[in-house]
Amino acid sequence: MAAPGPPSIIPLVINGKEEVRPSTFDVISPYTNTTCWSASSASPQDAIRAVEAAEAAFPAWSQTKPALRRDILFKAADILESRLEKNAEFMRTEMGADIGASQFFVVPLAIRMLRDVASRITSICGSVPVVEEEGQSAIVFKEPMGVILGIVPWNAPYVFGVRSAACALAAGNTTILKSSELTPCCYWALTRAFHDAGLPDGCLNLVSCRPQDAAEVVNAMIEHAGVKKVNFTGSTAVGRKIARTCGQYLKPCLMELGGKNSSIVCSDANIETAVKAVLAGAYLNSGQICMATDRILVHSSIAPAYIDALKSALQTMSDPSSSPPTLVNVASKVRVQRLIEEALASGAHVISGNAIAGPNPETQSDSGVRMTPVLLGGVKEGMAVWQEEAFASLAACMAVDSDEEAIRIANSSGYGLSAAVFTEDLRKGLAMAKKIQSGAVHINSMTIHDEPVLPHGGVKNSGWGRFNASQGLEEFLVTKSVTWMD
Repeated sequence: MAAPGPPSIIPLVINGKEEVRPSTFDVISPYTNTTCWSASSASPQDAIRAVEAAEAAFPAWSQTKPALRRDILFKAADILESRLEKNAEFMRTEMGADIGASQFFVVPLAIRMLRDVASRITSICGSVPVVEEEGQSAIVFKEPMGVILGIVPWNAPYVFGVRSAACALAAGNTTILKSSELTPCCYWALTRAFHDAGLPDGCLNLVSCRPQDAAEVVNAMIEHAGVKKVNFTGSTAVGRKIARTCGQYLKPCLMELGGKNSSIVCSDANIETAVKAVLAGAYLNSGQICMATDRILVHSSIAPAYIDALKSALQTMSDPSSSPPTLVNVASKVRVQRLIEEALASGAHVISGNAIAGPNPETQSDSGVRMTPVLLGGVKEGMAVWQEEAFASLAACMAVDSDEEAIRIANSSGYGLSAAVFTEDLRKGLAMAKKIQSGAVHINSMTIHDEPVLPHGGVKNSGWGRFNASQGLEEFLVTKSVTWMD
């Protein structure tokens, strides 16, 4: 099925109908720092209509046979695959992703995730425990919850849309996606694929709005009695606000929040392996991934050789004639510049990259939002650049004298999403992984690792709950115990 081009104004999708609303907002492409298109901005009333549409669709969808839900999700995956290049283009236009990240990483991963969750639908089942009392029996059902609200970010839109919407739909729920204002076209394209696959009207609704209206629009949906659960992927700061509102209304929530992810390079690490993986983990998608490597903890015995190898590899990667990686907007670049400048003023130094985090005016003439990858050394634990999530092509190195010190510093972060350990001793690597407070630890590979069969989520300020695999499906099911006298 041919990929549709973007509408002149990206619509809302409520009860299967695309709606262009009177209020709109501009979507700015970081490639050019100019408007690429406009999008409809929902009011709280529009958001409530989306909830009501999902609520009305729930009884019928929840009663559909698992095989029917499976087939619709498989067809949606096929449609997304047929539109892969066009959907990746939308992602590049809206958030500045490069071809590698968009066309060969994010969109294909979303398709694999969709097929994986579709394949799990027919395995949803309860259990028949043996109860204590003679003459009594019991059965435990797994049932859909109702309407699920998914609040999704901009940096990997197809992956987050599939996680949020497809897992809910697979379990028999109906849903609303509240898309990021930075990538509304990507979420429209995803929603369109589900509807073109035959998903009934009202099962998946799409709402976007201006940033200044987001709190009111989101709160209107959380407060609505029809919404039974909320899942949120995004910053820890916003996650706190959403969790607070969910708590007020006793709504369960799944939180996949920020990360300040450490890569530990042990004294016996393979330097070549550790260099390649750490640089990929730090700078893939311009570092705009929650699992990206922010902090590099390298054993002091190999620190000089390892840092020299990092610097050499970065020099090899850089091409003065091409544009530096793109950040999503000017505000992100200004924030990262502040982190770099404060670190330098406090004694850090630049190992590689442009310290002012900008393009070379002699080689760059475009007006895009760009940042040369930066690697800092000489950082201290108290520096903001070491404590705050960068979400940009920025990483920092620190030498440590022991594995225990590395683990202590890694765990001192308030976050706990992903980590990496580089060692040639797998037994040691596994022992260290058990001590690291993180939702995932990857031995001899980068901190960025996401695939359908692995549960994904964090601890501490990185949130709670899990997406992906059977655990991700369980997040959208309720357990009901039924007993009877024989």
